[in-house]
Amino acid sequence: MFRKAVVRGCSLIVYQRQRALSKISKNGSKLFLASFALFGTAQKQEIDTSKFMAEPVTSVDVLLKNKEDMKSKMELMILQVQKEFCRALEEEETGSQRFVVDKWYRKEGGGGITCVLQDGEVFEKAGVNISVITGLLPSNMAAQMRSRGKNIPSDAKLSFFAAGISSVIHPTNPMVPTVHFNYRYFEVQDSEGVQFWFGGGTDLTPYYLDEDDVKHFHKTLKNACDSHDNTYYGKFKKWCDDYFHVTHRGERRGVGGLFFDDLDGPTKEQAFNFVKDCANSVIPSYVPLVKKHKNDKFTEEEKTWQQLRRGRYVEFNLIYDRGTKFGLYTPGARYESILMSLPLTARWEYMHKPARDSREEKLVEVLKNPRDWL
Repeated sequence: MFRKAVVRGCSLIVYQRQRALSKISKNGSKLFLASFALFGTAQKQEIDTSKFMAEPVTSVDVLLKNKEDMKSKMELMILQVQKEFCRALEEEETGSQRFVVDKWYRKEGGGGITCVLQDGEVFEKAGVNISVITGLLPSNMAAQMRSRGKNIPSDAKLSFFAAGISSVIHPTNPMVPTVHFNYRYFEVQDSEGVQFWFGGGTDLTPYYLDEDDVKHFHKTLKNACDSHDNTYYGKFKKWCDDYFHVTHRGERRGVGGLFFDDLDGPTKEQAFNFVKDCANSVIPSYVPLVKKHKNDKFTEEEKTWQQLRRGRYVEFNLIYDRGTKFGLYTPGARYESILMSLPLTARWEYMHKPARDSREEKLVEVLKNPRDWL
């Protein structure tokens, strides 16, 4: 009797299922098939490329297959940060200009996505680049790494992987500061395995000093640091002041921020999460300053001062910046993307000095003597 009840129950369930499917087939087969197709697509495609400015440099299939590999994680992260920052800037641009997207490849391996907005009403030139490159490590780059304490063999051909995002924003209004950020991941493969490290930072270059702006900027970066290690901000703030030193001028490029390199711990995953949080802090640290000042009035003399300070920016980038040198010395270098960091216009005047007790002199005093802002 019990078996009969079970059989009857099962038969009833099968019968009801068949009737339901028959009804769907007659009245809603198209809807059923469409739902099935969407489900199948979602299962197959787990990366939403609409969140990026362009398709990834690495094929989506490879990224999915190696989604737990740090190379894939870093590429997907910088793609998303690039899109979010470009869209945030476009929301502030009052003119019709939008980012031009230029995807490129290098024959030696890898490529990049360069996004540039120029001649805007708010942004004279804004560049947001990502690169994902592979190849053999050039000997001069290997020597530079050894000088920083890396255990890089000098007599072997080594394959490398590098992925990073780099951005420089040159505003039209001299009351809006310039911002730069760069976050990167590097791997070198040798006979003993893989060496890896992260690097990067975010820094601010105002033309006229607004202390509230600088404090907001530093506080936002400190919050990102403190969620991982409360010693990071102090260490990386000093490193930033020291790194962005225009030695021949005896002044810093700006009012600092964060800078670090050769970060390989506490674990690879923790280091990646720290870098991701720093990259995600760029919008809240900078965009409020654009909103605050983009409509400020300015004089022709103040615009000239902006051009003169941009000249210092160019001097640092071309003479001292390691990232620029790395790009220029990499085989198959794409110079248009590397020099994206330079402004459309700049100015050099012979033996220029700001007027005494002027706002311009106040800025220079801070650049010569870095301060603690928090």
